[in-house]
Amino acid sequence: MLRIHNSLAREKQAFTPIESGKVRMYVCGLTVYDYFHIGNARTLTVFDMVYRWLTTAGYEVKYVRNITDVDDKIIERANRNGEAIEALTARMVAAMHEDCDRLLMLRPSVEPRATHHIDNMLGLIGDLVSKGKAYPASNGDVYYAVREFAGYGKLSGKSIDDLRAGERIAVDGHKRDPLDFVLWKAAKPHEPHWCSCYGEGRPGWHIECSAMSRAELGETIDIHGGGWDLQFPHHENEIAQSEGASGKPFVNYWMHAAFLNMDNEKMSKSLGNVFTTREILVKLDPVQGGETVRFFLLRGHYRSEINYTWDILQEARGALASLYTALRDVPPAPAADFELDWNDPHARRFHEAMSDDFNTPMAFAVLFELRNEINRTRDGRLAALLRALGGTLGFLQADPAAFVQGMAAADETAEIEALIAARAEAKKARNFAEADRIRDEIKARGIILEDGAGGTTWRKA
Repeated sequence: MLRIHNSLAREKQAFTPIESGKVRMYVCGLTVYDYFHIGNARTLTVFDMVYRWLTTAGYEVKYVRNITDVDDKIIERANRNGEAIEALTARMVAAMHEDCDRLLMLRPSVEPRATHHIDNMLGLIGDLVSKGKAYPASNGDVYYAVREFAGYGKLSGKSIDDLRAGERIAVDGHKRDPLDFVLWKAAKPHEPHWCSCYGEGRPGWHIECSAMSRAELGETIDIHGGGWDLQFPHHENEIAQSEGASGKPFVNYWMHAAFLNMDNEKMSKSLGNVFTTREILVKLDPVQGGETVRFFLLRGHYRSEINYTWDILQEARGALASLYTALRDVPPAPAADFELDWNDPHARRFHEAMSDDFNTPMAFAVLFELRNEINRTRDGRLAALLRALGGTLGFLQADPAAFVQGMAAADETAEIEALIAARAEAKKARNFAEADRIRDEIKARGIILEDGAGGTTWRKA
């Protein structure tokens, strides 16, 4: 029996889908104005893991993950770059897919774009206006009337009165209440816009997910996921919009992935500690880098914050390599001779861990137990089991020898770069004897150094 921690109920609950054997899952995707950062990567990877495990558990899953391709940040970035919005978003969507592929993510069943669902958004807004839950304002905007939805705050635990007292809300004379939020923004010069009965404009951010979820999955869905930071106001507003229009429950199980911190601090542009996933992947060997990052992102439970440092990533890399080394040294039994048996004690414990709110730390512990037994018994069927269990989460499907060789090559590269940096420091300190010694050490490794105006480069002899 699968149990999921439901953010709305604030407890683990047995999972019962709306339709037996089928799951409707919606996850908030990316706003495509830049490469996605490592915190985004955690959320995307978590729900790829959820998608994979639900499929492994026998469910037919329709997984919808949206793309926001019209937004203030997109407009600002396109203007700064001097490029068309469509060109920017097309470039960033392509980059997103490249980076997701390197992290071994499966593509969602559907990946709707906001600009392709304007009519659905306007239809939902029309429903809300007709039911008195939203209103057109004199400035051409359309607002959601928060006080007209009795359940506002039930996901986040915030009350309207507390929000009024404790939040700083910009004064807007066009709103009936400062807490009301925009559904449709009146057109501004030189911004993309669409025609509507409210005038030319574009959608607000929150309405996108309610409209696309309704269009792709229906009025009530099984699972809605996203990062913890989206719980309020985005997901709270989605509930108000969707339930305000339908009068039905919007989501049966809410799931939220916790933050990824950078060196024990929350990521922040002001602190300069925001790194894109692409930046990190570029520093790793292409054979094993993406799987290493994926392994790091899933080692912690999805509801627990995890900490990123380069050293922690390297530790995860070594742990993953130990699993591949076992598979290299003890080749798995041929696929034709092996079938995953969930009654096997290891497989059963793995299944129990994943069925307990997707407990990847406990599932990974089973993989390491298997590694130890493989190293002790040299049993090819255990190796096949290790590979099969890892495969349910997107791991251990690469060629083991190539993976381990890639690790060695990456380690050698790091060592050479460190020696070159040490030689440069020695030359700067005018310690030429030490610089020559380091050069000889590098040469003994079969490496040729080439000093130039731009610094030192190297190649194998």
